[in-house]
Amino acid sequence: MLERNDGGTELRCLQVGVTFISNGSHVEALRDIWFQVRRGEFLSVVGPSGCGKTTLLRVLAGLTRPSRGSVERAASRGVHRGGALLVVQENSLFPWMTVLENAAFGMEMQGFGKREREARARELLCRFGFAGRERDYPHQLSLGMKQRVAIIRCFLSDPAILLMDEPFAALDCQTRMVLQQELLDLWEQNHKTVVFVTHDVDEAILLSDRILVLSREPGTIIQEFQVPFARPRHTTLTLDEAFLNLKRCVFAELGMPVEGMAHAS
Repeated sequence: MLERNDGGTELRCLQVGVTFISNGSHVEALRDIWFQVRRGEFLSVVGPSGCGKTTLLRVLAGLTRPSRGSVERAASRGVHRGGALLVVQENSLFPWMTVLENAAFGMEMQGFGKREREARARELLCRFGFAGRERDYPHQLSLGMKQRVAIIRCFLSDPAILLMDEPFAALDCQTRMVLQQELLDLWEQNHKTVVFVTHDVDEAILLSDRILVLSREPGTIIQEFQVPFARPRHTTLTLDEAFLNLKRCVFAELGMPVEGMAHAS
């Protein structure tokens, strides 16, 4: 993983390929992945199951070494900035810690004092519905609330790049929409650089500045879409005709049927 200062570019993925050995055979997961992520950009990656989306995030996070190519990341800025932080589908809260302790954990690891980290954590927790529940433990929370705390912790940790692997996939539709709106609102505060993997095309369009479409395995980028909608955004955007037109285009690249979408949301 090469770090370098590079103007407004936060990350470059240069001809990345990943091949695994499974039962004595070579399985190519990713092939010739080229893209860059601009500082402050929200980039989503969509594609069919098994196309290598999660593998790509693991490469970007430094958890999987590419078989070919490289990833270049801009040098971290500021005293407390981390590199890349990965958020997965399953909530990653520590069961022995309270909501407040979980939310402030990243700041604690970065050396912030207790008073400062708890004050900042309380502010966000209160804003997103946890007033009076700061001393609860994860087993007392719904799945959606756990994931909300996990995302708050990530933003408080202030990584240079936030990598999100379908963080809302296990949630019901209504809860997912609430958390999508909360993520939009959080992102508007500091325009964090985000790479977001999802199966949900609506989610990708709603959240993103740009969308990359991966092919079936081995995953490679087959199309890129700029998302033209102004920010800040609201989940009601999904009902807009221009939104539905873009959704049809993304579906077409994914090889999914687009008939009957005239009134889809």
